[in-house]
Amino acid sequence: MEELKYPIGKWKSPDTIDKIRCSNWINEIKDLPNQLKSTLSHINENDLQRKYRPEGWTIQQVVHHIADSHMNAYIRHKLSTTEDTPTINPYNEKLWSEMLDVKMIPIDVSLNLIESLHLRWAVFLGSLNETDLKKGFIHPQHNKKILLEESIGMYAWHGTHHLHHLKNALKFNY
Repeated sequence: MEELKYPIGKWKSPDTIDKIRCSNWINEIKDLPNQLKSTLSHINENDLQRKYRPEGWTIQQVVHHIADSHMNAYIRHKLSTTEDTPTINPYNEKLWSEMLDVKMIPIDVSLNLIESLHLRWAVFLGSLNETDLKKGFIHPQHNKKILLEESIGMYAWHGTHHLHHLKNALKFNY
């Protein structure tokens, strides 16, 4: 079950993060919309309710979740560069995944949003210097400062993590 929940393994921050590693992660963030569109290009309406694991989210919920999560990340990253170690607002992902917009809005809306967001996000992240990458935010649920350089890696992982969920849902359907 753990393999279905974390198909690429759990996020683990590397001991050292350099500009090259950050650049690679930014490229992963930039490329995610293309990978999502390619993976989902042949699905039909019935496929939207397929799940990647028992008790997991549907394809529809995962796509909308990526948009929700990455919008929050983009804002967190911009706040981190313009404010002094802001405390961010967490949100209840499970409740968000059950809201009417997730159930009623076609996934193309979120795919287009992700495409536009990731373009802006990648340009923004690519403009950061080493001093900026050492800035961060406080996540109240973890009660610690998370540096931008680590958060960039976390969200590159997050996109790939959910991309594999989508692929598993299309392959297995639990």
